[in-house]
Amino acid sequence: MSDFNVIVLGSGPGGYVTAIRASQLGLKTAIVEKENLGGVCLNWGCIPTKALLKSAQVFEYLQHAGDYGLKAEGVDKDFDAVVKRSRGVADGMSKGVQFLMKKNKIEVIKGYGTLKPGKKLSVKDEQGKETDYSADHIIIATGARSRELPSLPQDGKKIIGYREAMTLGKQPKKMIVVGSGAIGIEFAYFYNAMGTEVTVVEFLPNIVPVEDIDVSKQLERSFKKIGVKIMTSSEVTAVDTSGDGVKATVKTAKGEEILEADIVLSAVGIKTNIENIGLENIGIATDRDKIMVNDYYQTNIPGYYAIGDVTPGQALAHVASAEGILCVEKIAGMHVEPLDYGNIPGCTYCMPEIASVGLTEQQAIDAGHDIKVGKFPFSASGKAQASGNADGFVKVIFDAKYGEWLGCHMIGAGVTDMIAEAVVARKLETTGHEILKAVHPHPTMSEAVMEAVADAYDEVIHL
Repeated sequence: MSDFNVIVLGSGPGGYVTAIRASQLGLKTAIVEKENLGGVCLNWGCIPTKALLKSAQVFEYLQHAGDYGLKAEGVDKDFDAVVKRSRGVADGMSKGVQFLMKKNKIEVIKGYGTLKPGKKLSVKDEQGKETDYSADHIIIATGARSRELPSLPQDGKKIIGYREAMTLGKQPKKMIVVGSGAIGIEFAYFYNAMGTEVTVVEFLPNIVPVEDIDVSKQLERSFKKIGVKIMTSSEVTAVDTSGDGVKATVKTAKGEEILEADIVLSAVGIKTNIENIGLENIGIATDRDKIMVNDYYQTNIPGYYAIGDVTPGQALAHVASAEGILCVEKIAGMHVEPLDYGNIPGCTYCMPEIASVGLTEQQAIDAGHDIKVGKFPFSASGKAQASGNADGFVKVIFDAKYGEWLGCHMIGAGVTDMIAEAVVARKLETTGHEILKAVHPHPTMSEAVMEAVADAYDEVIHL
């Protein structure tokens, strides 16, 4: 007999959620983790970065108290205290996962796990002792880490990744952020708000390149307004760290430019953690740094599964969680449907926030759709004006023939909490007409969704 029905390797938002759902379904479950429960997301990613960003936002509010008819004099920041608060939030969340493991009677095995043939897993603890465990089903959820470029080898001091960016002992005066995806943009906003001089270098023609072009252009305007320097169609080709700071050689359309800073943050994507976990011992198939799986996350070897960042889907915490739940429900014999990767929301938590789901306008055109596009600016929103955050808009894209909601793209204060309306509506195959006839509360930011839909159908009232 196996020691467990299910063993999950890795305890990030994919792994721990998978383990809990497996236990709920009556499967004897264990989880293997070499560091802290919660993985990168809870300890070094999603959660602590949001704590940093909140501190930056509050600091900005205090500096602009006069805009709200208030006086706040002598406002200053304590960078160490901001970092300490962020770490405290992360620690609290990790303890919460420990509680959930106990509550759901999941065995937590501390150590480094290596896959073995015959549905076995070898775990080496801190003392170097190795123990073998067997399971009917082994689920790989080892996640990813900061990707390194040959021109930007991270030394953890002057050229850093996201982990070091969260726990710097001293705030840099100048910082270069290489890459303008969610990680790069969030740190660029945080450090700029704290008073660091920030330059963002992006290889592609637009920042946040996965977003709709209108969103990219709006964010660039908003960032330039707060003093962030943006360099697009640019590439860091070399970094000299021999002096006190760093000198980065940046290749641009106009030629080479030398930028000086205290620190370079490399935020050029992620590298999956699939090395040295025993994939080759078993013959599990990989392609371009990803483990190949079917619609239910089974690898090519029976009894072995993979979810989250190590698989070809979007590398997002909520995707990993959804994949893990679907995977164990299939194992338990439930009727499940494959995940719709076309209806996954993406969020970036800078200020203004970005949230989107579905096709961009260009993607909809390229796919051959005849489209209706609507847009409602927050400058026309009473709630946005009253709150002092009128930057941004909601943009919606519909198929003109059938009324299918093809895409929704938002940039503005609080939009990461608004995007779920579009996700649920698209899941339910809601048409633009139905959104128009669903009464939205006034005054709210979410009214902008209804107004944008109204604009697409030439019925907009407040424009």
